Amino acid sequence: MSSRSDVLCDAGPLISLGKLNRIEVLAELYGEVQIPHAVYDEVVTSGLAKGASDAMIVRLFLQRRKWPIVNVPQAALASYTPSVVLDAGERAVLALAQTMRDPLVLIDDEVARSEARRLGLPLRGTLGILVQACREKILTLAQTEILIQEVSIRRDIWVSGKLCEQVLSELQRGYDKPEPA
Repeated sequence: MSSRSDVLCDAGPLISLGKLNRIEVLAELYGEVQIPHAVYDEVVTSGLAKGASDAMIVRLFLQRRKWPIVNVPQAALASYTPSVVLDAGERAVLALAQTMRDPLVLIDDEVARSEARRLGLPLRGTLGILVQACREKILTLAQTEILIQEVSIRRDIWVSGKLCEQVLSELQRGYDKPEPA
C-alpha cells in the first residue's frame, strides 16, 4: 500500500476502473482516496442520470468504503488559475492537491495531466494504477495484460490504444528480465 497520506482521484480512473470492475485496486493500493464533490457529481450523479452502469459500481464502492467526498475550500479554488481549460472535477482535484504536503493525483485526461506536471504534482493514470497493482502483486501479469488490452479496445474508456501498447510493452519487458541471483 502507498505511503502517501493524500491521494486524490479525478473522474477518469474512477470511471475506467468501474467499467473494468476493478475499482477495488484503488483501495488495495492506497487505502483511502479523496474524491472532490465535483468529481463525485460527474461520475456518480451525472453517470446515474445517463444510465451508466459504472456509476452504480462506483457509488456502491464509495458507500461501502466510506471514502471522503470532500469539499474543496473556496480559497483554494479562487487562488488557482489553471493555464489550460479544465472541467470542474479536474480543477477541484488540482486546486486541492496544491494545498497538500505530499499528494498523489490520479488523473487520465492528457491536458489535465500536463497541467499537473506544470504544477509539479505527482500523478498516475488508470494504466499506471494497473501497472502499480501488478508490481505490488495485487494483480498478476496475465490479469494486468488482459485489463490493459481491454482498455485499449473499449470505446467507452478514453485511453489511447497506442499508449496502452507502449505501457504493455514496457511492462512485459520488465518481466522478461531474469531475477537477480
